[in-house]
Amino acid sequence: MRELKEPAGDRSLNALLVVILGLFSLTIIYPLIYVASASVSSVAAVNSGEVWLWPVGFSTNAYDAVFNSPLLFRSILNSLFYSLMVILIGTFATMAGGYALSRKDMPGRNLFTFLFMVTMLFSGGMIPTYLVVRDLGLLNTVWAMILPGVVSVWQLIITRTFFAQTIPHELLESARMDGARDFTFFFRIALPLSVPIIAVNMLLYGVGTWNSWFNGLIYLTDENLYPLQLAMRNILVTNTFDPARMAGVDPTRIAEMQELAGKLKYALIVIASIPPLIAYPFVQKHFVKGMMIGSVKG
Repeated sequence: MRELKEPAGDRSLNALLVVILGLFSLTIIYPLIYVASASVSSVAAVNSGEVWLWPVGFSTNAYDAVFNSPLLFRSILNSLFYSLMVILIGTFATMAGGYALSRKDMPGRNLFTFLFMVTMLFSGGMIPTYLVVRDLGLLNTVWAMILPGVVSVWQLIITRTFFAQTIPHELLESARMDGARDFTFFFRIALPLSVPIIAVNMLLYGVGTWNSWFNGLIYLTDENLYPLQLAMRNILVTNTFDPARMAGVDPTRIAEMQELAGKLKYALIVIASIPPLIAYPFVQKHFVKGMMIGSVKG
């Protein structure tokens, strides 16, 4: 059997697409390589602009400074804690709310959906939100980083659509005939069938919280509660690193650490990028499926 030859025009178009995608990939990959190389290069090489692709004058003193600084190391642990709590609370609340809104027999389902969607168009504003957080006594507590915005309405709508498309009402009626209550059906049937959307919610909540710094900026004044992104933001904005403010760091090394500040931000960027890069491959399969199924709003 003769093989069908690909038309010359298609081959040219495919080659052009490969080149374009290759260039686009380089624009994404090169900054990551540069930041990683700069984080393990010597301070002099980084400051003089000698680092382009590979490390120059290999040195891990920036990472040593991060993990030997109680404040910066604590900010990493804080971000991990905040992300874990938002993943647990936000994912459970989103799954429960999305399931309830997907049930046609729920009283006021359309009204609640409308009220949720209104918040996507009109926000209460930063100052009223701050006043609510203050009056609830959440300022300078870990809950100020967890509770405000713990549920994303966009993810709630996607979850509702997922349940409506994948968990038919007839299945619930059949379970009720067998004596299952709503909570039993939700925990034993609906949730086990919803792994893709659970993975989507966990990833989005985790990455969103891990990358968040603004809530910490307006709700926290205690540096011991700072998330990593806020600590990194302060270094990136001021381009300074004051070890004299950090217990356990020898003040005589101030000059050395100030010189290290420019390199320190690269090390923090690498550290901040590691958790999402580790988590994504494990949820990629479910992530794509969940986004595709829940992408049609209705």
